[in-house]
Amino acid sequence: MKHIFLILFAFVCFTIRSQNNAPVGLNLGNTAPEIELKNPEGEIVKLSSLRGKLVLIDFWASWCGPCRRENPAVVNAYKQFKDKKFKQGEGFTVYSVSLDVKPEPWKSAIAQDSLIWVSHVSDLAGWNSSSVTQYQVSDIPSNFLINDKGIIINKNLRGEDLINALNKLVVVEK
Repeated sequence: MKHIFLILFAFVCFTIRSQNNAPVGLNLGNTAPEIELKNPEGEIVKLSSLRGKLVLIDFWASWCGPCRRENPAVVNAYKQFKDKKFKQGEGFTVYSVSLDVKPEPWKSAIAQDSLIWVSHVSDLAGWNSSSVTQYQVSDIPSNFLINDKGIIINKNLRGEDLINALNKLVVVEK
């Protein structure tokens, strides 16, 4: 019995360690690369500061029609899931990475589209943004869903696909 307990203990420790040591990359199961960009107020906001929650890393821009049409779906998902308990995180939020090059249209779009979460970031470099290169973004909108440990668990979820993915991860209270 003691032998079985030790094997089980070692397995659990290995599983926890391997989850925390996932390689940094863009594939499912990889740790999402760190992003450190400024918010509209000029303060640096790190992606890793949101650990503990499910996070949608959302690449978009004020000038992008498809992005603006997708924003209501993202807002709906945020409102519906921000306070939920998940199998892989406590709550849901969005880390919006803008590909804008001027601050005024970016800030205006945040207000016009009621993007009510707090993590809006950009380096105002457009397609030359370091995060665009780092995440190999070739079109927008584009997104990555990461769990509470920063592991990529899904990609490019739009509309109902985002809602369905989040619903599958919600802990049903009994």
